[in-house]
Amino acid sequence: MTRTRRIGVLTGGGDVPGLNSVIKSVVYRSTELGYDVVGIRRGWEGLTHGRPGPDLDPDYLRHLDRANTRTIDRTGGTWLHTSRTNPRKMRGKSLPPWLPAAAAARYASGEDLYDLTPLVLEHIEALGLDYLVAIGGDDTLSFAEVLSGRGIPLVAIPKTMDNDVQGTEYCIGFSTAITRAKELINRQRTTLGSHERVGIFRIFGRDAGFSALFTAYVTSGRCLIPEHPFDLDRLAAIVAEDRRNNPSRYAFVIAAEGAIWEGGSLTEYGEADAYGHRHKVNVAEALSEEIRRRTGIEAVASELTYDLRSGEADSLDQMVAMTFANVAMDLIADGAHGRMVAIRDGHYSHTTLPDPELGPRSVDVERLYDVERFRPKYSGKLGEPLLLLGTPAAVVG
Repeated sequence: MTRTRRIGVLTGGGDVPGLNSVIKSVVYRSTELGYDVVGIRRGWEGLTHGRPGPDLDPDYLRHLDRANTRTIDRTGGTWLHTSRTNPRKMRGKSLPPWLPAAAAARYASGEDLYDLTPLVLEHIEALGLDYLVAIGGDDTLSFAEVLSGRGIPLVAIPKTMDNDVQGTEYCIGFSTAITRAKELINRQRTTLGSHERVGIFRIFGRDAGFSALFTAYVTSGRCLIPEHPFDLDRLAAIVAEDRRNNPSRYAFVIAAEGAIWEGGSLTEYGEADAYGHRHKVNVAEALSEEIRRRTGIEAVASELTYDLRSGEADSLDQMVAMTFANVAMDLIADGAHGRMVAIRDGHYSHTTLPDPELGPRSVDVERLYDVERFRPKYSGKLGEPLLLLGTPAAVVG
């Protein structure tokens, strides 16, 4: 008798709305194709810490079927949970508690640093995974690229509110983040107007300004992006002019977390995560003080970050999530692997896994951003794809 083929699915990095729609759609389509599905909990940690055996480790692995995934798409977050585990660079304190010291020594790659890639490969083999579906952003998919290079049949699905994964114009979570940011800003207009203040809204975007740019697009606001250091004095003058010309006597600016003014710098603090990222000092707080000092106008900082990834997906994110999952399953049915589902030139497609050396995708400043007025460019859109972020022709070879 031949054994039932098996697919593993995991979510890594930050949660976003729409992940559960991917998981459910993978499960439903897999059952049609005759695959058994194993949900890998807590991202890559599930493949470093979970212990394969006769029964699945309940802390890290569980069978997925139509019954237990039937309603998960009605909520946000990820039903499989997530982590920022990087199996290639794991500190001693993060190693699996069941791993003996002598065995751990085999994976040592530096001072208090371990590469558990061989252990992950052993666990994938022990679980009998014929395919792996990895859902994540740049960090999660960088390890997916490692596994693919080691011969693991794998298909990736991009997700991140920053919308900055290389090779695709759209990542799951982006639309919901923009929709929610617009709602929050529009609500806070009344408070800004009541007190005649300038509002500085901080939004996700350490390296790329897509979230700030598109939120500014739909709120007709000013925005600051990491790709272009800004003239602080010019910004202060424009913001003061906006407030003066507004009958409600307020103005606002949307700042990506990685935005900075010319000659300025923002320190980082805290311990670096598994992928080397540390927290940045809040640019909105620093900028509100600089604007107050230059204009004499009261300015307040407001955080638009974690609320944007909470709750259920909007209809666009849910549609994209379901479609990405089904495109991934089409690839699996055709025997393709080492691919990432994508949107390219406005079309559903697939491409190579992102090259970690390229880093995050960035805003095309010349095409999309008015550096003089700190605004998105609204003109010249005839012939552009729906989301205005066209890419070269899809790579399907």
